[in-house]
Amino acid sequence: MSGEGWSRRRFVGLAWRTAAVAAVLPAAGCGEARDPEASGSGTPAPRASGGAAGRDAAPSGPRPLFLGTYTSAQDGGEGVGLAAYDPATGEITATGTLTGVADPSFLAVHPDGRTVYAVGEREEGTVTAFRADGPRVLGSRSAGGSAPCHLSVHPDGRWLLSAHYGSGSVAVHPIDASGALGERAALVRHTSPPPGPGQAGPHAHQVVTGPGGHVLAVDLGTDTVYTYRLDGERGTLTETSRARVRPGTGPRHLAFHPGGRHAYLVGELDDTVTVCGYDPQTGRLDPGTPQSTGTAADAAAGAATGTNHPAQLLVTADESHAYLANRGRDTLTRYAVEDGGARLRLVDEVPAGGEFPRQIAFSPDGALLFAANQRSGTVSVFHVDRAGGRLRPAGAPFASPVAVCALPL
Repeated sequence: MSGEGWSRRRFVGLAWRTAAVAAVLPAAGCGEARDPEASGSGTPAPRASGGAAGRDAAPSGPRPLFLGTYTSAQDGGEGVGLAAYDPATGEITATGTLTGVADPSFLAVHPDGRTVYAVGEREEGTVTAFRADGPRVLGSRSAGGSAPCHLSVHPDGRWLLSAHYGSGSVAVHPIDASGALGERAALVRHTSPPPGPGQAGPHAHQVVTGPGGHVLAVDLGTDTVYTYRLDGERGTLTETSRARVRPGTGPRHLAFHPGGRHAYLVGELDDTVTVCGYDPQTGRLDPGTPQSTGTAADAAAGAATGTNHPAQLLVTADESHAYLANRGRDTLTRYAVEDGGARLRLVDEVPAGGEFPRQIAFSPDGALLFAANQRSGTVSVFHVDRAGGRLRPAGAPFASPVAVCALPL
């Protein structure tokens, strides 16, 4: 495999520096929450990949927060950061570090809340399971590909799905009753279509279970979203359809509308969001017309400081709003979700409270939004207004080395 960006950290960092010079870069996962109700085939479906949060009453007392980082980066962390947050105020308190996990850049929690999974984003990629209560490492397995950058747990809790940026592949690992991982059950590499402009090969960036139970893999390198059928007994993947977007989009992240009939695709390279139609019965995705992530004024401001790379989008469980993290403008965009999910209308943007917001996540009750700011090494917390969706900072950002993922439980 070529050295063309096996690590997303290296790839995006290079792109950002180049732009800056030219201008003078499941189960719930980080930002995901599962809908307990069935959709389509009867399989529990995600409310939104990357983040439709519930609207239950806020829990009392401190709640656990897990933080992903790069252990191999300069000034990076030493493992998975352990912290607690106050669900009422949003205040974060450090509690320690779980060592023994290399470059845990993305995290996901099992539907039962007892086990957390981490990628090991290295050339020889790994996936690791550890207990949320304790915590302690249960063991690691080879991911089967290089630079795994995303993982999610199938809603039935029996399978861990992982996406590998470096090798452009997707893997499935069985999960046993203890939450530990078994040997890999499936590995699929994206060999077609040919890579898009500026890409030397496929770059699988996300893998999630959609409403109806199909598995969807987002590939930045091939400008394609692949739909697979997961064999619930063997853990194998069979491709059923694929959705191509315009060359150079660089699709990074897919989030589903709670209604299950629409999804939102984030284009990292062309700075867009695309509203897609979605069929829960077949898993087929139908991309619409891409729209800019910001206003003309915002785009001009971004051009002055470097190219904007949108990262992750969240949708509220009440279907009223969506939020997008912008790396470059260093903002959080708020959209109104309209026409039953068929339209996103830009409302406003607020400062992210840090530099290069890599990932965002809702608290389980939807009252807080966490932003992991990679370059400033901070996690910002915002109160989410239940009526109008406005974001209000919840105090000063929390220092966390090379913060690339925040997983609140």
